[in-house]
Amino acid sequence: MSTSPVPSGYSQSRNLTHVLPSLAASLGANFHNTMQLPKAASAILLLVDGLGLEQLERYGAHAPFLRSLLAKQPAAQTEMSAVYPTTTAAGLSSLGTGLDVGQHGLVGYDVYDPQRQVVVNQLGGWDERTDPELWQPHPTIFQTLNTQRGAGEHDIIPVAVSLSAFETSALTRAALHGPKFIGQNELTQRFVQATAEAQRPGALVYLYVNELDKAGHAHGPGSDAWLEALEEIDANIRRMRNKLPTNTLAAVTGDHGMTEVKPEDRIDYSQDPELVAHIAHTAGEPRMVQLHFEPNATESQRTQTRTAWQKRFGDRAWVITREEAISAGWFGRVAERIRPRIGELIIAGHDPIALYDGRRASPHSFTMVGHHGAPTSGEVRVPWLVFKRP
Repeated sequence: MSTSPVPSGYSQSRNLTHVLPSLAASLGANFHNTMQLPKAASAILLLVDGLGLEQLERYGAHAPFLRSLLAKQPAAQTEMSAVYPTTTAAGLSSLGTGLDVGQHGLVGYDVYDPQRQVVVNQLGGWDERTDPELWQPHPTIFQTLNTQRGAGEHDIIPVAVSLSAFETSALTRAALHGPKFIGQNELTQRFVQATAEAQRPGALVYLYVNELDKAGHAHGPGSDAWLEALEEIDANIRRMRNKLPTNTLAAVTGDHGMTEVKPEDRIDYSQDPELVAHIAHTAGEPRMVQLHFEPNATESQRTQTRTAWQKRFGDRAWVITREEAISAGWFGRVAERIRPRIGELIIAGHDPIALYDGRRASPHSFTMVGHHGAPTSGEVRVPWLVFKRP
């Protein structure tokens, strides 16, 4: 059985919740500038999905511009924390709302809806019977900026440059709603559009790049395809820097890192009856499984199931209860309405393993090489790199 101590929650002083408020504050909005950014006329936030700090440090030779930024800034200022789970739905929602995961409620890739008693995919497979805007009712940072501008407090105009399909996606409607949206599927053209938008004083541009994450999932971090994506992104950032107005602030970060999982460590846990005994719903993701017990499961049965997980995976994963995870700060501050969405039993890999419910997962998902979701250093630590045109 594992003796690995349960890691504490994500940094409450430097994490994704602070990014947009700090950038808005640098432009004159009434937000707390936690990241201590300098004043600017316009700003660009580049969110590189799947860009972890440890991966960037390891493969920095393929990203000379980003590596130069790492070298110029003090080490303590180049690092930031993702949120838990280290997954896109949770990370982008904390970015967009400025709220902890336990407040906005997108607590994983698949999340249990206690009202409807179903599991809802928070990305491409969202069940629209769970209304995104009721599921996450808090205003986004973009919406707040629009309201403040309407009241004459500032002239900041939020803009999102992302893939066309995301304009009306459920995740956008839940946690990234409010900016002027520019859809562009080609990577370089996204940078061109973002650079053009940043020419206007008062523009706050959110630029989303998913190519690195896609390559990592399909081939693994450090693979040829992943390195090619990193090289292309780095080249585009350098070109963008050279075309920005002199008083435009640009920042680069990621929503999570990634780890490679070998085929033999991609495991269908549903094949073991003891692991799914008394479980009504399986949710989360392969690196952070969230299990919800049957309503009539006794305390003894719950203990038996937890013990079974500890015997099978306790030397490779943290096996903890919802209450233990919340106490450790894994979901930040947790609202009472969000608590039932979090799994009653959580299994988070500290070794490179991926755990699937084969009854729900597609066969294709078992071919995925790169994974994220757990609270390991490689998945939690993300870069925070700030620059202006010289």
